[in-house]
Amino acid sequence: MSIKIITDSGCDLPKSLLEMLDIDVMPLLVYLDDVEHKDGETITHKAFFDAMRAGAKTRTAQIPTVVFEEHFRRYAEIGDDVLYIAFSSGLSGTYQTAELVRNDIIEEYPNFKLHIIDSKCASIGFGLVVYYAAQMAKSGESLENIIEKTMFNKDHMEHIFTVDDLEYLYRGGRVSRGAAVVGSMLNIKPILDVEDGKLVPLQKIRSRKKAIKRMIEIMDERGVNLDQQTIGINHGDDLETAELLQSMIVEKFGSSDFILNYVGCAIGAHSGPGTLSVFFLNSL
Repeated sequence: MSIKIITDSGCDLPKSLLEMLDIDVMPLLVYLDDVEHKDGETITHKAFFDAMRAGAKTRTAQIPTVVFEEHFRRYAEIGDDVLYIAFSSGLSGTYQTAELVRNDIIEEYPNFKLHIIDSKCASIGFGLVVYYAAQMAKSGESLENIIEKTMFNKDHMEHIFTVDDLEYLYRGGRVSRGAAVVGSMLNIKPILDVEDGKLVPLQKIRSRKKAIKRMIEIMDERGVNLDQQTIGINHGDDLETAELLQSMIVEKFGSSDFILNYVGCAIGAHSGPGTLSVFFLNSL
């Protein structure tokens, strides 16, 4: 019997890490002009952002109930303990669906240990919570210790985002049409945060260069021992700027351990190409 970490594709972790830590990932559904794709499985992130730039309409959907049933039942039958860490309930319905399926599975397998955590996190902020839990599971930590540390990490994870084009936030209902038009005219690059699992505006900055500088300042204000952490960075098909941000973090804080990846399709559908994000803990 072992401890299995399950999550969903909203974690935006690189496939190499998922495979190395044996993390079971269920894909969220994304749509381009009403054509269904599995996030990161049947469409690449690069192809998704290229389609967005070409004008494709996007939307997302949560994981179907049957997928949860298949995954949970698989581990119940072999006797593994499971920790499912879910995409923030403030951004997706996956947590609620998982809880409903859990109740049915536990009736069928009353000895099955299945714990579900609402990460209240998104993208690699969510991914870092999963990453730390999977590291503990691989090193043989107890389920109780993994849950305790995961609860701490999710409550202390910082998410700092900026976007390149307000149009995508407008389409996702995050800003008004007027704000999107005026913001684009004035070259506004908003900085966003995640509070209680929901994406919220933090500041409005003129120019992308100044927005990136402000992201570093916020890290300095909120972060702790940033040279001793794994720092998450992701981008909406803008690797050059993501690497620039990484180099600035190295220079400012001496950080050396990074997870750098694309923004996944589920988040990218709402934030758009050019999204840039950084994730770190405010307490260790």
